[in-house]
Amino acid sequence: MATPGARATGVGVLDKAVSVLDAVETRPMSTSELARALAMTMSTTHRLTGALQAHELLRRDADGRFHLGPRFATAPLLETAGPALEALRDDTGESVQLWVRRGTQRMCAVSVESREELRTALPVGSFLDLPDGSAGQVLVGAPIPPGQGWLESSGTRTPGIASVSAPVYHHGEIVAALCLSGPLQRLAPSPGALHGSRVRDAARHVEAATWGSAAAD
Repeated sequence: MATPGARATGVGVLDKAVSVLDAVETRPMSTSELARALAMTMSTTHRLTGALQAHELLRRDADGRFHLGPRFATAPLLETAGPALEALRDDTGESVQLWVRRGTQRMCAVSVESREELRTALPVGSFLDLPDGSAGQVLVGAPIPPGQGWLESSGTRTPGIASVSAPVYHHGEIVAALCLSGPLQRLAPSPGALHGSRVRDAARHVEAATWGSAAAD
């Protein structure tokens, strides 16, 4: 049967997808539990959960249970990340962005520009291909050296531009990448050596401001 509060719009597949989201919002569920709770066949449930995972509306834990996905986690970031990004910009003098994954691309969700005349400028809503750049590497889950907490890039996406990025976590999942970027001439030879620890710490401040330290783990 449908979950409490579910609404029927007459668009069958959409109504079923929303009923899945409503169900896992109440508690994590496996595929079989969802099928029973929603009176759907296993094949239909598999198709819906697979599609919702692909669009990052669901995530699956180590026990195979579904939870609301990282798309739901990124919305609060738009309201809370600004002060941490501005503080990092003021501390380093470089531009700072918060990137989220959208399919095979990354989207700039928050952007704070450097006050320097020569600077990187990536407005909110910009899309870049994955896995290019340090933020792209973070969002695709590239290995981060233990104890480091950041990845760097120098001239690989755009000649003359360097960056260092750190992951933003929610319940152990990477939901965003906090990126500091600027001209290679100011960040050479290693943007990570210059600012990596500051970027990593700013990512932790974003997590704490958005969800508190416990939810960020």
